[in-house]
Amino acid sequence: MKLRKKVEMLFTHLKRILGLNRLRSRGPCGANDEFLLAAVAQNFRKLAKIFPAPQHSRKA
Repeated sequence: MKLRKKVEMLFTHLKRILGLNRLRSRGPCGANDEFLLAAVAQNFRKLAKIFPAPQHSRKA
């Protein structure tokens, strides 16, 4: 049940936050491509939380 909840939350995030409730591309290949792009975006968001951007210090 824990694993299922984790997967369901990822799909919910894709549908609600990233707007993937309706596929805009036509055909199975287009739908697959669109879903993969959304999943990549979701993974980049996860990576950004794990590895924050380095802070650059300015010298005056």
